[in-house]
Amino acid sequence: MSEIISQYGLIFLALACAFGFFMAWGVGANDVANAMGTSVGAGAITIKQAIMIAMVFEFAGAWLAGGEVTSTIRSGIIDIEKAGFEEAPELLVYGMLSSLLAAGIWLVIASMFGWPVSTTHTIIGAIIGFAVVGISVDSVMWGQVLEIVASWVISPLFSGSIAFVLFLTVQKLVLNTDDPFANAKKYVPYYMFLVGFVIAMVTLVKGLKHVGLEVTLLQSLLYATLFGILTVALGIIMLRKIKEAPADNPEERYKSVENVFGVLMIFTACSMAFAHGSNDVANAIGPLAAINGVVQTGGVFAAQSELPIWILFLGGLGIVTGLATWGYKVIATIGKNITELTPSRGFAAELAAATTVVIASGTGMPVSTTHTLVGAVLGVGLARGIDKLNGRVIGKIFISWIVTLPIGAALSILFFFIFRAIFS
Repeated sequence: MSEIISQYGLIFLALACAFGFFMAWGVGANDVANAMGTSVGAGAITIKQAIMIAMVFEFAGAWLAGGEVTSTIRSGIIDIEKAGFEEAPELLVYGMLSSLLAAGIWLVIASMFGWPVSTTHTIIGAIIGFAVVGISVDSVMWGQVLEIVASWVISPLFSGSIAFVLFLTVQKLVLNTDDPFANAKKYVPYYMFLVGFVIAMVTLVKGLKHVGLEVTLLQSLLYATLFGILTVALGIIMLRKIKEAPADNPEERYKSVENVFGVLMIFTACSMAFAHGSNDVANAIGPLAAINGVVQTGGVFAAQSELPIWILFLGGLGIVTGLATWGYKVIATIGKNITELTPSRGFAAELAAATTVVIASGTGMPVSTTHTLVGAVLGVGLARGIDKLNGRVIGKIFISWIVTLPIGAALSILFFFIFRAIFS
């Protein structure tokens, strides 16, 4: 048993909970705002409704499908054997505390300016920073890091491509037809089925393991299909309330078509919140789970350990609090400033991003929700023509992405040495 862990264990755990909540608050203020920005920007839901949706679906995503990515953040970046945590487990505690605090501070700064930065970049940059300087260059699993970095490039391209194709189908099947309103009512339920099916499938295949339920692939397909049908049934009830505008008012007719997609965007907002919770809660609770594991065992580090429900709960609560208090700043950037969004465009972006994120969460790959969603919004913008994109805003976003990793690393290194000086 490590003397430092046994002496300061409770203090470490209290700090980890505080910093984990702070980091989760930053995720809510920045990343969840990204996830909700398209729905709010397109006028499909209000900020209050976005917060209510996030409360339910972010937490559900974190609880049902968040464990896979958490294990990657917790133990997939540092080589435990080379790091020497068996002899000095307190180094891991200092490092993970530093990572949480560094990431939380950078997210607060970014949110203050309305920059949609990547929480995944921030936390991984912070973990790499303390590992390289505080332990050794060899302790970082560079192969795993390269895979994660590759996913940051692949995910926006993948989601952008899906969004591009989805919006082209909307243009062909609905917007560029003789009767857009009738075709919107005809085809939107199919898109609703897709939303329900994708979310249910990932939850069933990957998520339910964490709550002790095992289902076969065939059962998953059956249940996901049933959930998709239920989603459609609910959607059709909501669509009945939308009436077509008079034929002599083209502007109102266009609005009534977009109102049909507005109903669909309520479903995609729920799916985006679920997808985000499943992927990004890990950024806040992965380091906390690692510290908890070390403290509970008195300094014995296990690469795989149980993820207590209270840790998921703390992460979910922090995320929702962040969105409710500061989320509006980043919502404006994503929802209004990159390209003009309407419900028919916003739905394509959200469904593409949610699909990409839940597939990544299912494979344990911590992709950046920010990159994925910005990629999807760019894909929709490109489907309308490159002149429809705001180059200045996109440039600012890309710069904030580039500086995130080194800033996360630098802050983490600073805090690592401070913690080591205080407790050693």
